Amino acid sequence: MTGFRYGVSLYSYTDDFGTVMTLEDAFDHVADTGSTGIEILGETSVPLYPEPPAAWIDTWFSLIERHKLEPTNFACWVDTRIQIDRNMSAEEGAAQIAQDLRLAHRLGFKFIRPKFGVIDRELTPDPIWEGAVERCLDLANQLDLMILPEIHAPTPIRHPVTNAYIDFIERTGTKHFGLMIDTGIFQDRPLDAWGGGDFEAIKKGAPEMVYGTKVPVEHLDDVIKYVPFIQAKFHRIDENLHDHQIPWDRIVPKLKDLGYSGYLSSEYEGARDPWVAIEQVRRQHALIRQLEDQYDAAKLETAHA
Repeated sequence: MTGFRYGVSLYSYTDDFGTVMTLEDAFDHVADTGSTGIEILGETSVPLYPEPPAAWIDTWFSLIERHKLEPTNFACWVDTRIQIDRNMSAEEGAAQIAQDLRLAHRLGFKFIRPKFGVIDRELTPDPIWEGAVERCLDLANQLDLMILPEIHAPTPIRHPVTNAYIDFIERTGTKHFGLMIDTGIFQDRPLDAWGGGDFEAIKKGAPEMVYGTKVPVEHLDDVIKYVPFIQAKFHRIDENLHDHQIPWDRIVPKLKDLGYSGYLSSEYEGARDPWVAIEQVRRQHALIRQLEDQYDAAKLETAHA
């Protein structure tokens, strides 16, 4: 029976990384979960981005080999409003994507997640996204990389943003563009102060991010064929392996039913006190593996009945 692949995004260790945690420490913690994949954020994880020193690249590959991990997703940005007086052109957006594709390829990644500037609270990307991405499809093909914008709260699956990405795939016939699901869209209970940051300010400025988008897991049926990678967003899992916001007991069986066998890459976004993220990521892996084992055991029992 085909199972999930497990990974961790270094975003999970945001406040620890570079303070109480080195890159080598981060690799140790990722490997300690039993993961096989590691995900990074280009501008925050790579020194002197986009041209890291040769010594750092040597260290990167040495750690990859030592910990038997594979690079999964390279998170990057297309800052369409980086200049106050004008937006980026499609050509400039394409140049940014091409730069990140080349760096991701140098570091051994298979996916990049470009985060485009948005034009509304539903995270509709700047219209240049389509022209910028289309200009880079040949390069992505040459480098064997996929470009994956994420479906992120408060954008649901059944939404014009998602439809536009699917229309692009169908129109171009490309195999190098797809969707990344962020499981934060399935949040069905509100965050509390554990969520970190200025909670009251977040609640006032972005209430939908506090109370949850509450996307039904059944909507995965619509898009799963376009999804090769999932960011397993979560905020708090207690000592009893109970997630306080994300319904893994519904997400895991749905993904298994749909035959998903790609990565679930932990993306912790809760309290940022030192060392908390390490334990939270371990708990998430224990919870998801437990649910996957229960699903597989039930299917095996049914098959033998």
